[in-house]
Amino acid sequence: MTGLDTGNLTGHAPQVLLVSAVLAGGWLLYVVTRYVRADRGTRASMRQAVRVRWGWVRLARTSGLTVTDKTPGLLAQLTAQKDGPAPEPRVLTPKIKVKPDQFGVIVRARTLPQVGLEEYQKAARFLADAWRCTRVSILPDGPGKVVIRGVRSDPLTTPTKHRPTGRPPEDVARWELGVDEYAAPVCVSLANVPGVTVAGTPGAGKTSGINKFVCDLAPSAAVQIVGFDGKVSRAEEGDYADLVKRMFAFCGDDLDEANALFKRLVALRRRRSSVIRGVLGVKNMWHVGPSRLWPLTVVLIDEAHTFFREYKGGDAETKRLAALTAENARLVEDLVKKGRSVGILTVLISQKTTGDAIPTFIRDVCPVGLSFAQKTVEAAVAALGDDIRNWPDASPVTLQDPAYVGVAVMAMQGRPGFTRIRTPYVSDADAARVAEATSHLTADPALCLDALLDSTGHTDPSDDDGSDGPAGSLSKP
Repeated sequence: MTGLDTGNLTGHAPQVLLVSAVLAGGWLLYVVTRYVRADRGTRASMRQAVRVRWGWVRLARTSGLTVTDKTPGLLAQLTAQKDGPAPEPRVLTPKIKVKPDQFGVIVRARTLPQVGLEEYQKAARFLADAWRCTRVSILPDGPGKVVIRGVRSDPLTTPTKHRPTGRPPEDVARWELGVDEYAAPVCVSLANVPGVTVAGTPGAGKTSGINKFVCDLAPSAAVQIVGFDGKVSRAEEGDYADLVKRMFAFCGDDLDEANALFKRLVALRRRRSSVIRGVLGVKNMWHVGPSRLWPLTVVLIDEAHTFFREYKGGDAETKRLAALTAENARLVEDLVKKGRSVGILTVLISQKTTGDAIPTFIRDVCPVGLSFAQKTVEAAVAALGDDIRNWPDASPVTLQDPAYVGVAVMAMQGRPGFTRIRTPYVSDADAARVAEATSHLTADPALCLDALLDSTGHTDPSDDDGSDGPAGSLSKP
């Protein structure tokens, strides 16, 4: 019987070899195709990944990431002779999985007794040198696991482009900013956020960052946008010429127009506050999320210092302008401090967010703050808080090199210190394309509220003729 079995196996040997050869050839074809279709950076990372896998056992031993186990394994115990020499101790090496991408490799590794997260982090500089990486990050990846991120090229100095898809976002409160210095995606939740500040010197990347923000939100009917631009008189003169079609209202540097629009936004806030419980059944809009008839209203105030400037002088015109800017500050304070629960998000953009540009009673209420390149430490502190002094390597003052155009700094929840982020560039042509394609979604939130009240049979108990003006339409004339 044994002879027959052996003969059968021998007879099937050619078929087994053929199947093995076909599988090996298919795998090789897949690898080659993937390599050829990859971009230049990913191909370099794929070669790097091979070196990481082949050299891991030796590197782990020389870097102190192995453990010597003196207890013999089961096979050694079964085969050991009673009077023979003791089995040799085993050297245990963590198992790894390597994945390449455009910037480097992601290595997921197991921990061992006496080789945990701390030991991996101590060996980070050895791993960076051996893998020829600019920097290496090691973070926990679940019980008994770590993830090692090695970047070969610096993501912060590698410009990236973003082409908006034109599809509605799955979550309008999710702001995808870009990638950090380890090429990991950086996202911020804007749910329950009353305000955002964006600072940076001219040409540092603020406009492109806002372009991406607007283009990503534009395909959603649950978002409506109003724009203020303090450095132009008309939209077609400035950075929002391509996006104004997706804005239900826009105002330039005319302080009287800005004041009137701020008043109407505050009136909208008051109306929403007065009816939210009766219409939505909640005190906070974010408990049910924005909708077409109760959209998230994004108030973009670019060159914000224009609208809050302190005018000094004794003539009548100067006094009138001073009164307007003081009232503007009070109105925007109302939007920031009281607009969160009713779905109003205020984004303030300025070269510097010092107290003379954006009043501190507004700026300090905004929990999310970004800063592109800054010239002075004082400007960086105004944008990011005093703690940035303790993280000089992450300070926006270090981003003045042209290679860092489009790089911002912010404090991220759940991360120590500050995170540097490469924001992608969005072309004017793409911005114009998205605004044109989504312009039919533009609607006045005040009229949306009227429609919602009519459809639900509720009445508006708010005072339409309050001190901040009538709660009329906010639409562009």
